[in-house]
This record gives sequence, C-alpha cells and structure tokens, in this order.
Amino acid sequence: MRPRILSGSTAGPAAIAAFVALSALLAFVTFGAVADLLAQRRALDEASHILTRLQERRATPAAAAALQSERPEGSPFLQGPTLTTAGAFLMQRVSEAVQAAGGRITSSQVDLGGTEIQDGFVSVTASVELAQEHLQALLYDLEGGMPFLFVDRLDMRETGTPEAVGNATLRVQFTVSGRWEGVR
Repeated sequence: MRPRILSGSTAGPAAIAAFVALSALLAFVTFGAVADLLAQRRALDEASHILTRLQERRATPAAAAALQSERPEGSPFLQGPTLTTAGAFLMQRVSEAVQAAGGRITSSQVDLGGTEIQDGFVSVTASVELAQEHLQALLYDLEGGMPFLFVDRLDMRETGTPEAVGNATLRVQFTVSGRWEGVR
C-alpha cells in the first residue's frame, strides 16, 4: 500500500490558520506576562528606594529633632482645678482659634452636665461666622494642637449671594470636646 498524499485539500490552509492564530495568542500572552513582570520589578525597585530613604531619615539625629519639634507643646488634657474652670479654659481656647482664623463667635455654650462628663469630657458648642477659606485653618487649629480637642459636630451654611462664591461667608455651628485632667 502506498501512502496517500492529499493535494488541494482544505485541511492544509485551516491548519496553517489555526497554527498562526495559536502562535499569535501565545506571543500575546508571553508579551503580557513579561510586561507584568517588568512592572512588578519597577514597583519593587521604587519601594526599596523609599524604604532606604525612610531608614536614612530615621537614623539621623536631625530628623529625630525635627519630628520632636513638630509635636505641639502642652498638656493633652484641659487644665483647671474644677470642671467649671476646665470649661472656661476650653471656651477660651475655642475663642482664640476662631479669632486666629478671622472669624467671630455669635453664640456659645459650655456643656458641664452632659453624659460625657462622667468620662471626663467637657464640650463647647459655638456658632461662628467666618470666611469659607478660613474654615480649614480653624479646624486644624482646634484639632491639631494641645490640649487634644475633638470636633464632634459640624454644621455649616453659606450666607450671602451665590454669585459671591469666592468671598463666601459661612455660618458654622460646631461642638468641640476635650478631656478634663481632673477626672482619673
């Protein structure tokens, strides 16, 4: 018996097309895998570089001194021999922060008899008028310094016309609380 040679059959071009398609798919998958490996390598190099910089920064005495100087001075607690004095101290602190932000207090109330007092927290609720661009500075001043203060509630309303967006004035009502040192 003689082997049969197929000439002019349609199996040849279909097999070639399938081989080309499979080769193209394999090349695409290989290219994607190599690109992913290169991206991971770049990310690893960047992370190693950042880690090295952080370790060098931590190791220098100047960096430690700089971090120490950034820490706010003072006690983390509200000062005062009595709860009333601590409330007055908190009110004074809020008033100074509002004035520093260019605002004005329209009303305020010190809460000395709430349920949080049992845990040693004193709170002040204040209504303030200030420019919109100064609100962030006010909140940072209150929460970023000493004593540790927490803005528990913040309600704001824009006053004036909508056309004056750049010079908008806000009416802000907020509650700030801090822990009194006298409660242990």
